[in-house]
Amino acid sequence: MIFHGARMQAHDEAAIIIRLREFDRFTREFLVRYPDAVVVHIGCGLDTRFDRVDNGLVEWYDLDLPHVINLRRELMGEDRGRYHLVGSSVFEDDWLETVNMHRQLPFLFLAEGVLPYFEEDQVRLLFRKLRDHFPGAEFVFDAMSPFVIWADNLQLKHAKMEARLHWGLKNVRDIEKWSEDFRMLEEWYYFDHPEPRLKKYYWIRHFPAIAKSSGILHYQIGSPS
Repeated sequence: MIFHGARMQAHDEAAIIIRLREFDRFTREFLVRYPDAVVVHIGCGLDTRFDRVDNGLVEWYDLDLPHVINLRRELMGEDRGRYHLVGSSVFEDDWLETVNMHRQLPFLFLAEGVLPYFEEDQVRLLFRKLRDHFPGAEFVFDAMSPFVIWADNLQLKHAKMEARLHWGLKNVRDIEKWSEDFRMLEEWYYFDHPEPRLKKYYWIRHFPAIAKSSGILHYQIGSPS
């Protein structure tokens, strides 16, 4: 895979594929518990997760900046049935009005490869906004340690890419300190289970500080009203 002339290393490609697979798994498991729920995919890009996990009942919202949603419409088609496109920054309020019509239903928010690009104050604000509007919702997102943030930014700099990461999480339970009603439900890391794509890196499993420096977190935000 190549971005702006920079070639992605094989292990990075494998990590992205594995991360995508696990986000799909988290989503499917949520829909088993709540078949007629609402899923909001924050920063959806050109991902096709709805087509992979649709259970025939879920109301699905792909949310991204307007120019990204316009490109999705051009390349992948318009809204259809239970599938909706919303062009907005997640920090604005207009998209909230769009999805609030389902506020009596269970909500799952997904943010894959998104939150590390925000500042911590922005991430905290987002958590509080989702809690206030959708109490009891669940949030699945990926997070990295500050060291991984530093290392990835160094790689981006050498690749002459403008993007930079900002938010790093020293301890996965630090988010619980933001509010007494933020509760971690599950954590997942790349080396929790044998993974053929990462076989040559199995040695990392013996060093928890490295093995758990990047993963996916599953939180409940607020209590159901």
